[in-house]
Amino acid sequence: MLAKALSATLAGVDARMVQVEVDLAQGLPSFATVGLAEGAVREAKDRVRAAIKNSGYSFPLGRITVNLAPAAVRKEGTGYDLPMALGILAAAGALAAELLDGVMVCGELSLDGALRPVPGVLPMALAARAHGCRRMLVPLDNVREAALVEGIAAYGAARLEQALDFLAGRASLTPAQADIAAVFAAGGQDLPDFAEVRGQESVKRAFEIAAAGGHNILVCGVPGTGKTMMARRLPSILPALTLAEAYETSRIYSCAGLLPAESPLITVRPFRSPHHTVSDAGLIGGGQTPRPGEASLAHNGVLFLDELPEFRKQVLEVLRQPLEDGGVTIARAASSLRFPARFMLVAAMNPCPCGHLGDPARPCTCSPLAVQRYRSRISGPLLDRIDLHIEAPPVPVKELLNQPAGEPSAAIRKRVQAARLIQAKRFAREKQLYCNAQMGTREVGKHCPLDAASSALLHQAVNRLGLSARAYYRILKIARTIADLEAAPALRDVHVAEAVQYRRLAFSGPA
Repeated sequence: MLAKALSATLAGVDARMVQVEVDLAQGLPSFATVGLAEGAVREAKDRVRAAIKNSGYSFPLGRITVNLAPAAVRKEGTGYDLPMALGILAAAGALAAELLDGVMVCGELSLDGALRPVPGVLPMALAARAHGCRRMLVPLDNVREAALVEGIAAYGAARLEQALDFLAGRASLTPAQADIAAVFAAGGQDLPDFAEVRGQESVKRAFEIAAAGGHNILVCGVPGTGKTMMARRLPSILPALTLAEAYETSRIYSCAGLLPAESPLITVRPFRSPHHTVSDAGLIGGGQTPRPGEASLAHNGVLFLDELPEFRKQVLEVLRQPLEDGGVTIARAASSLRFPARFMLVAAMNPCPCGHLGDPARPCTCSPLAVQRYRSRISGPLLDRIDLHIEAPPVPVKELLNQPAGEPSAAIRKRVQAARLIQAKRFAREKQLYCNAQMGTREVGKHCPLDAASSALLHQAVNRLGLSARAYYRILKIARTIADLEAAPALRDVHVAEAVQYRRLAFSGPA
C-alpha cells in the first residue's frame, strides 16, 4: 500500500516542498530510504520504528520503502521523522491515507514517541502557504513560530499518538494564534543606554550619524576609551525593526535553530560580536552543510568586530562581498545558496600592538615597523568599505568622573528616526533602498548634488588625502546623512567638511 505526506527541506534561508512517499510491500522485513538522504535522514528508520512501537502501535512487517521527492534535492535534518511515521501508519491502515492530503508535516521523534522541535519551521510555513497548504502539523515547541504566517492553521502536537489522533479525527487541537503586536511590545526593553557613556561627544556624534544613515564605522583608540561600550549601545538608537525586517531576520534565526524560546519572532535589531578566532565559514556562512554565519545572523542589525587587526586577514577579506552586495553567495558543485547579510559593520581597534600609542598616561613600547605591520593587517579595500573612521581620544579618569550623565538613547533615537523618515520618503520609489548607506553611484548623483563651495572643498580633500573614488562617494553619503539629521534639503559645505573629517585616519601607513 502507498501513502504520501507533505514535508519540506531547507535550502539556505528558504524551504522547498518535499513529498514523503511510503510504500509497504510483501517480503522480508526491511526499511530503505531513497531520495538523496543524508545521515540524519537515513537514521530516521531506527527512531521511527522505536517511536511507533513505544506509542502503542504495531510496526508493520514487510518491505518499507520511503522516497523523498524530488530525489535530486539533498535532504538533511531530522524533520522527516514525523511524516515518515505517519506515512508508515497510513500505509499499514492505522490512518486513512487521504487524511494526510493538504497537511504540511515536520518534526523529530524521540524513541518514546515524543515530538522534538526542528529548525526552519518559519520558512517551511512560508513555503507551505505558497504551495497552497492551509494546515501545518508541527511539534508543540514550534507551533508559535508556524503561527506567524497568515493563512496557515498551525497545530502543535506533543507526541506521535496525539498527532495521529488529530488527523484521524479522534482528538481536537486548537490552531495557535500569534499576537504580533504583543511580541513587538515585549522586545527591546533591556537595551543598554547611551546615558551611561560619559564624555566622548565626538565619537557619540559619529555613532549617531552611522545609525541615521546605516553607515559602517571604525573606532580607533587606546584601551579604556569606551569603544566597545558605545558599540554595544548602538542598537538602542537604531530605528525599530519593521514587520518585514523582523520576518527576514527571524527566517535566518529559524534556519540556524537560534530563535529564542520565549519569542517566535526577532523584534530587536540583532547585535553579533564574534571572537577574533572565528573562521571565514563561521563569519559569512558555509560548511559541509551550508549554514548562515555571523554576517547573516547580523542581518538588519549590527556586526561588531572588536580588536579588528586580530582577525585573520583572510577572514576579514571575505566581508567584502556582503558589505557591497548585502548578501553572501555560497557556491557548491551541486547548488548555489544565497544568505542575506545586510548589516552595519562596527569595528574597534587599538592604535598599535601594545595599545598605548597616543596615550598621555602610558608610553607606547612599539617600534614604528611594528605599528605599521599591525595597521597593515587591515587592507585598503576593506577600509574603503567602512564609511566613518573615528578616533576615540583618551579621557583622564578625574575628568571622566566629573562628567555629567550622557544624553539618553531615547533622545538620540528620536533624531535618528526623523532622519530615517526623510530617507524613507526619498527612496519611496527605489527598490531595496532603505537608508543612505545603500545608495549606489546613480542614487548619489541624484540625491547628493553639490554647490560650488561644497564641490571645491570635497575635491581639495580628495587630492590632499589621496582618497579613492569609493571613498569620494562614501563622503557624499555621509554628508547626505548629516544634512538629514538637520532636516536640510540641500548639502552645504559644512556638511561636507564634517563628512571629510571622518575619513582622515590613515591606518595602512606608518605611525
